Amino acid sequence: MKKNIGARPLIYPTPAVVVGTYDQEGKPNAMTAAWVGLCCSTPPCIMVALGRNSYTNENIQMKKFFTVNIPSQQYVKEVDYFGITSGKNTDKFEDVKLTPVASDVVDAPYVKEFPLVLECKLVDVLKIGSADQLIGEIIDVKADESVLNEAGLPDIEKVQPMLYAPAIRQYYSIGNHLGKAYSIGKEIKIADK
Repeated sequence: MKKNIGARPLIYPTPAVVVGTYDQEGKPNAMTAAWVGLCCSTPPCIMVALGRNSYTNENIQMKKFFTVNIPSQQYVKEVDYFGITSGKNTDKFEDVKLTPVASDVVDAPYVKEFPLVLECKLVDVLKIGSADQLIGEIIDVKADESVLNEAGLPDIEKVQPMLYAPAIRQYYSIGNHLGKAYSIGKEIKIADK
């Protein structure tokens, strides 16, 4: 039997990503976000929900560009720090000893040490409750060669992304491969009616 636990922002898995921006002086900033998801295929778009008064939200709406950086699990402490510290008063990159790189595609920095980055242009903002959903068109994706498979695409086992459990505020790594999408379900035989 299922138990009611109330209306909560829960979905599993939830990615732990780092959003990169520049402020009005051109200072690089990074913020951890978990309210993130793909929202369109054509054009490719991603949604990031951020608190209305967050420094990163202000930067995105001012500059109209941002990056979504996918960190490997080895950077869990740095990712957490990016989420618990405001960039208004400190240089987060200096604090964690990671490297901001100026994108050659959008006006936003990405994290050199993270294996995968989506470079985005702001295309829409939806105001919902206390947050803004920032919709970004993915202009380019950059990946370290070390995380690519034979087809030249990111391999999840090589990227080793982090997951976040919002209800208990814990980070996790990915689990085991279960099957090929758009394929494994074909093993189910539907009986003739």
